[in-house]
Amino acid sequence: MKARRVGPAVVIGTTLEWFDFYLYASMAALVFGKVFFPSDDSAISTLAAFATFAVGFLARPLGGVLFGILGDKIGRKAVLSLSLLLMGVASGLIGLLPSYASIGVAAPVLLVVLRILQGFGASAELGSAITVAYEHADEKTRGRYAALPALGAQIGLLAASLTVTAVTSFGDEFLYTWGWRIPFVASFGLVAIGYWIRRSMPETPEFERVATEERTRKSARLFADLLRSDWRGLAVVAAIYGGYAAISYTFKTFSLSYLSEFQDVPANVGSFGITLASAVAIVVVPILGRLCDRFDLRRIMLIGAVGVLLLAFPMFWILDTGRPVLIWGLLIVGTGVLAPLMIVAASPYMAQQFPTDVRSSGLGAGREISGAAAGGLAPLAALTMVTVSPGNATWGVSLLLMGCAALVIVGLFFDQKPRVEQRTRAAADPDVNVEPQASR
Repeated sequence: MKARRVGPAVVIGTTLEWFDFYLYASMAALVFGKVFFPSDDSAISTLAAFATFAVGFLARPLGGVLFGILGDKIGRKAVLSLSLLLMGVASGLIGLLPSYASIGVAAPVLLVVLRILQGFGASAELGSAITVAYEHADEKTRGRYAALPALGAQIGLLAASLTVTAVTSFGDEFLYTWGWRIPFVASFGLVAIGYWIRRSMPETPEFERVATEERTRKSARLFADLLRSDWRGLAVVAAIYGGYAAISYTFKTFSLSYLSEFQDVPANVGSFGITLASAVAIVVVPILGRLCDRFDLRRIMLIGAVGVLLLAFPMFWILDTGRPVLIWGLLIVGTGVLAPLMIVAASPYMAQQFPTDVRSSGLGAGREISGAAAGGLAPLAALTMVTVSPGNATWGVSLLLMGCAALVIVGLFFDQKPRVEQRTRAAADPDVNVEPQASR
């Protein structure tokens, strides 16, 4: 019964969140430059649109800290429901915005405001969903449960990429006038369904077992306790998720813009490649979740990170061919296999870095602070490097990908699970002297 209620609530809500979020990323790469930031240089317009994409990430650290603390005080369920409303309503309103040609500078200003609201909504989503899935599972099923948010994200990515492929297939006039607005406006209906499903989800047993005095701590004290006692866990989550986010968004957003701006590849080629990659990931993610229950989480993440290291330079040799089949194969490997290898195993790995009473705030703060800098700025930095370099060189982007993969690997050497388990046992029985055990 628990799995029937928790699984759909986590997957469907995360699907809707990431549908909205990736839809914005795709339209920033393909449409928003012309609609909201028109100029004589299309690359400059695209850079301005990518800057609004980054603004949403810059809003996320504050949202991650705020909603993480709320998750530890009022519950995981309430925060997940609120995050869905913020994201869905902001996305729907973006679809109703007039263009720059209609109302001038007010159009991009309103776009930035709504993008910030999107950032606040997204900041609460994945960390809270990981916490819910992790805390509803037992020791033998945490891998498959923790794979649920990643599965929802991939379904949302598939839905968004199919939508982008569809609206880009009817020609530029349709796309730039009102075609791009349709999926944003549809978010109003989708979020109502997701909110109803999430409100019926049970609260996690672990949260309900936390003492009342722990839940009623003042927010400032809760965050101070987190920084004092769990700063190592924050650093591990920041390294793991920061590296993953930069890699993931470079594949999913920068590659689309690179193909369109510098290789004259039709927009629907890249978007269809993301569609294929997300379809593959939907199959791969549940398999990886079960593997995470059998094998060392760190080993699975290491395979994904090493794969990125090996692909960083060949990636551009493949993109530069302009051949759709090769481009699709690259995106399937990068987005459909390597990224899931890291994030599926990273979900329980990040959750185990914190005890229950600060898990939501720890995941929210650690993940969003690094994710904001890495996920939001990496595509913008990559596009900037290619735009300003002589001959539009791409070696800087390859080095960026390698550095992010190395960051993930560094985070694997400092697992805080033994320390957290020791503190939990000591809190339950202060007279027992417990030595940390090696994490699996």
